[in-house]
Formats: sequence, structure tokens, C-alpha cells
Amino acid sequence: MPMITVQDGTQIFYKDWGAKDAQPIVFHHGWPLSADDWDAQMLFFLEKGYRVIAHDRRGHGRSSQTDTGNEMDTYAADVKALASALDLRDAIHVGHSTGGGEVAHYVARAEPGRVAKAVLIGAVPPVMVKSDANPGGTPIEAFDGLRAALAANRAQFYRDLPSGPFYGYNRPGAQVSQGVIDNWWRQGMIGGAKAHYDCIKAFSETDFTEDLKAIDVPVLLMHGDDDQIVPIADSALIGINLLRQGTLKVYPGLPHGMCTTHADIINADLLAFIEGELVADAPIIIEPALA
Repeated sequence: MPMITVQDGTQIFYKDWGAKDAQPIVFHHGWPLSADDWDAQMLFFLEKGYRVIAHDRRGHGRSSQTDTGNEMDTYAADVKALASALDLRDAIHVGHSTGGGEVAHYVARAEPGRVAKAVLIGAVPPVMVKSDANPGGTPIEAFDGLRAALAANRAQFYRDLPSGPFYGYNRPGAQVSQGVIDNWWRQGMIGGAKAHYDCIKAFSETDFTEDLKAIDVPVLLMHGDDDQIVPIADSALIGINLLRQGTLKVYPGLPHGMCTTHADIINADLLAFIEGELVADAPIIIEPALA
């Protein structure tokens, strides 16, 4: 399996498909998944002539099951090491959920010439947890509940989450895919319990405000207005006002896992942004349908 070894000895698994001289698109997965969560996007963009890359975050998937370094500074450093090892230039970095936080943290610190654009999908920035500075955030007790469920019975917890709010399968009339649920469980259970436990703090408590302000490349925010995992009101609707070159696209009724449930819609809009048809020079908001 293709791996790089980073500074602390952790091995990071990655996929790298397509011509090495094609423009690279780097995909960053959400918690507690793996590079496999991007299969629909990688196959689509490979056929469009792009070089497509996705890695398993440390402690996730086929990478080392780390008990240390499971926080955003190290995640971003691992991405920097991968970009250097593969000599990625003018790359588009696409992150979902926790991966969106990882993208923001990396892109704000990337070496000149490494990044052309960024996309944050259902992403956690600017900050999830409720505080005096973020009164609309999610109470810390919700994240404590995630940790408790993981520690008590991770295998069952990783059935319950995709069966319900992650893909919106708890909504009336939802078309439930058992295969999608099983694949979420498979990806989650491959990773390490300690790394996943620590990552809850990383995605919920890291403040990406300064990262968003510092990013100097075009950024597309894509968010479903029925995202039950990362509520849009405390994420994309705030984040768009922090970006220098930001575009926001809101998807009426779509869930957190819309890259999987509605891959055709997401892939088409990603392609339009990457190829310059959806220009990130001003906010573009698609208003949610009226109830």
C-alpha cells in the first residue's frame, strides 16, 4: 500500500490516481472515515482528466492507529508532508466535515504555489462548540455524548450514526441505503478508537476563524440546509463572511453526507468551481426552499 512516513514515525496511507502531470485534487475525509469515502468523487474527476489523491488521516483507515498527534496542527502537518512528498502544486483541496477543518488549517499555512483553490463541504469551521464567543454553537455536552458512546460501544455507535442523522435517514420518506450504512461502519471500524476519541475534540473545539481570514485563494463553501451534524447557521453562514474570496452554495433539504447521497449534484458543482464556471469572487447563496 502507498504510504509516507511523517516526522513522528506515523505512516499515512494515500491513494494517487491519474496522470502525474495533471492538476491534482486532494480529498480530505470526515470523522471517523477514510479516503474510501471519496470513491464517487475520485472516479468522477479521474475520468475528467484530473489527478486525484486522498489520504487516511492519522488514526483513521489504513494509516497508523496513533495515540498522539490527533489534533489539527498535526493533521495539517501531515498534509504538508504529503504535498511535499508528492510534489503537489496548484492543487485543489476538498474537505468534508472534519476534513474541511483540516483543509482550512492546511491551506492557511501552505507553501506558496501548492494550493490553487479550496472547497469546504458540510465543514466544521469556524468553530462548532458553544461558548461565550460562539453562543450559537453546539453545547459541549453533545460532544461529551459522542465520546461516551464511542467508549461504551463503538461498533453500535458506528451503526447508529449513519443510520440516522449523518445521511438524513431519520427523515420521513428518506431512501435508506443499507450498503451506505455498512460502508460507513466498515470505514469507521478500521480506524483506531483512541484517535477517533481524540478527534472529537479536534473537530469540535478548534477555532478556525483566523485560518479562514488568512486563506488567499478562492474557496467554495457547500452546505446542506438540513445538515444535522454540522448545523449551517453556525458554520457556513458565518464562515462565508470571514473569507477573502468566498462563494457559498446552500443545498435545500440535503444532509451532512450529501457527497454520497447526492454525488451527482455535488460532483457537477465541484467541477464547475474547479473549471471556473462557478466563480468565487462574491457570495452566491441558493436560498432554501420554503417549507
